Amino acid sequence: MTEHAPPQAGRRPEPAEIREVLAHVPLVAAYFQRARGDMPPEFYEAFREHGLTARHGAVLSHLFVEESLSVTELSRRMGVSLSTASELVGDLSRAGWVERREDPANRRRTLVSMPDRQRPVMEEFIARRSAPLLRVLESLSPRDRAGFVAGLTAWAHEVRDWQSAGP
Repeated sequence: MTEHAPPQAGRRPEPAEIREVLAHVPLVAAYFQRARGDMPPEFYEAFREHGLTARHGAVLSHLFVEESLSVTELSRRMGVSLSTASELVGDLSRAGWVERREDPANRRRTLVSMPDRQRPVMEEFIARRSAPLLRVLESLSPRDRAGFVAGLTAWAHEVRDWQSAGP
């Protein structure tokens, strides 16, 4: 790890800092590409049998955290068009991994949720995939952990905003 001056908010990163951070991006990308290897057998088979992809997995990740979401909200969170989100939800519905129902507060909206019977499989998958991150968090001091979480949150928001800005 390279020694750097203490961080200062609003300061432009030094070229060495940028290189150091960017060197980790391919490692993180490879980690996300290996997700199928961490899938419980039932989950893997559903993906294989129904031709589901990483985007379908992203829908399930959102629905694991939230009780239910509208298709519009899924579209926004994932940075995809409404028609793409609807197509992903349709595929997952046919595979038995999501349920759609009318929003009682607004009958024009469709709410999507993960069936209770699928939650344990998804929970196992999320636990496997989050283990490295949780080990890192446990190894950090409270101050470093707060900084790491703040940085990760800022990055996630920047990526979300960048995706929604589009070309």
